[in-house]
Amino acid sequence: MSTHFPFTAVVGQQDLQLALLLNSVSPGIGGVLVRGEKGTAKSTAVRALSALLPPVAVVSGCRFSCDPAAADPACPDGPHEPGAGVPRDARMVELPVGASEDRLVGALDIERALAEGVKAFEPGLLADAHRGILYVDEVNLLHDHLVDLLLDAAAMGASYVEREGVSVRHAARFLLVGTMNPEEGELRPQLLDRFGLTVEVAASRETDQRVEVVRRRLAFDDDPAGFAAGWAGEEEALRARIVAARALLPEVVLGDTPLRQIAATCAAFEVDGMRADIVMARTATALAAWAGRTEVLAEDVRQAALLALPHRRRRNPFDAPGLDEDKLDDALEQNGGDDDPDPDGPGGGGRPPRGDGPDTPPAPGEGADDAPAPSVPEQGQGPEQGRGRPSGSGEQRPVGATEPFRTKMLSVPGLGEGAAGRRSRARTEHGRTTGARRPEGALTRLHLAATVQAAAPHQRARGRSGRGLVVRRDDLRQATREGREGNLVLFVVDASGSMAARQRMAAVKGAVLSLLLDAYQRRDKVGLVTFRGRDAEVVLPPTSSVDAAAARLELLPTGGRTPVAAGLLKAHEVLRVERLRDPSRRPLLVVVTDGRATGGPGPVALASRAARLHAAQGTASVVVDCESGPVRLGLAAELARDLGGSAVTLDELRADAIAGLVKGVREADKRDINRRAA
Repeated sequence: MSTHFPFTAVVGQQDLQLALLLNSVSPGIGGVLVRGEKGTAKSTAVRALSALLPPVAVVSGCRFSCDPAAADPACPDGPHEPGAGVPRDARMVELPVGASEDRLVGALDIERALAEGVKAFEPGLLADAHRGILYVDEVNLLHDHLVDLLLDAAAMGASYVEREGVSVRHAARFLLVGTMNPEEGELRPQLLDRFGLTVEVAASRETDQRVEVVRRRLAFDDDPAGFAAGWAGEEEALRARIVAARALLPEVVLGDTPLRQIAATCAAFEVDGMRADIVMARTATALAAWAGRTEVLAEDVRQAALLALPHRRRRNPFDAPGLDEDKLDDALEQNGGDDDPDPDGPGGGGRPPRGDGPDTPPAPGEGADDAPAPSVPEQGQGPEQGRGRPSGSGEQRPVGATEPFRTKMLSVPGLGEGAAGRRSRARTEHGRTTGARRPEGALTRLHLAATVQAAAPHQRARGRSGRGLVVRRDDLRQATREGREGNLVLFVVDASGSMAARQRMAAVKGAVLSLLLDAYQRRDKVGLVTFRGRDAEVVLPPTSSVDAAAARLELLPTGGRTPVAAGLLKAHEVLRVERLRDPSRRPLLVVVTDGRATGGPGPVALASRAARLHAAQGTASVVVDCESGPVRLGLAAELARDLGGSAVTLDELRADAIAGLVKGVREADKRDINRRAA
């Protein structure tokens, strides 16, 4: 049996520990989302929590962990006779990012269901996690169809498995804990709202704290059992405190004043819906119980707001989660707040044991196996601080982007087989049924009509005598489905002097920002290549984090010559590497330029040759023509022809412009019909 790093030995990370412990006291809070860079003990703290949870009583032999005091009447292993049950440790179940749907919700034996009428059901991870913890590492990378299933289970407290009219239902109530690195992309808003609390974690820059992290990690690796034994006393004390807080929780009174503070705070921050109010109320109550009090104070409400509201403040994927604490204090004071917030935790007892002394400042956590990732520069930094450092004469400082807009649909032609998304047509496990085939491996989606059609001619030879259909393995047919896939959208942006007019570059950045927002909504990976001066640069390697691309775009300076060929060749190299890493994900090349190549001998011819390299690879491409003014050379359109793609102007990129064009054509047709009728 493996030994987890002790929860109380984690250095610092008090907010993370507190959020996890509050959910242990009151599971109705709804779970925790932990956001932070690599190597900050996110996973270590979550895995250590399961050892602190009190045992649960379960019905003996029930695969679905039914509570003997309130057994699920619809349990597939039921009905259960009343009894005392047997105790077992609380489970922590990990959901892999690449798990199949059957692994999550369970699998129904379709062959036995058709031939024998038997519901032979194998429980999945949701059944294992019932009355325990469901942990999803890198939850932001989870496929959409798994996210949908999690949303359903979290909303209803039950999991449903249905296959061609045969269904199984079982209870699935669990504490959902997810960890993520924001650099790899954000969560869907629906799933984000399902997490009761969120915590931001980061590695400490304090030397003493980092030393303590390394010291404890090395001690644990050398002797896990001995290290855990040294912290057994602190672990047992914390476990007893959880039990005591759970027992006290029903006695905690949420008075009218803190309830009004909760409502006023949620209204002041304009959060959507009422879930935030409910989560804050449950969190504040749990904070009071954790501090050993039976009354909720203003400091509990304040701490609850800091944990429950930041991730509900995002209005678009480029907004950083956060909360204005001055605004929070004003909302509390205006609604009866009369006790000063305590930064060290509610009631002096709101923080979990730290294991490193009361005067030790926060530390990153013991599990930092990787070096901290380079942070994306803030938008307020100058170009000398970010990616866009001056590299030649005539370079201008970065300009801001115009407001983003809804763009026209850009897609890769043909039928792909990439990761699930919302851009291009693809063969997927989910979508509309388009046909049937023999299954390759396990049957996941039965095509009932095709299966019956395959089995029907053989019924007499198989000795059928009753009403049931005699079905064999060779008769089963897998449904083929068509849905949408996510693509790799690689932006190649011209940052040369010909694009340097401030209003023009602002419009260009606004267009790219709009395309990035579209890529976020369609579940694409994105990359950013820029070219100016004498060379091209990969500003952002392909990633799922469109907000990182937006931050790099904001810092992009302009100036110098226009090496279009260098930009296209750099993009060709990026796509070559990505095809090796992820061959099923099809790329879409988006070149943003006016096409006026300069620098070196025959720049236009060089750009044409580089473009034909992409055309030879069959790369789908779009050129966003940024040329403006009374004199237009049409070089961007020629570049699009060499790429084998299409060209659109900045105005044509707008979805409302396309809709207006279609509306205008329809109105003209209607007028023409009316004239003919007259």
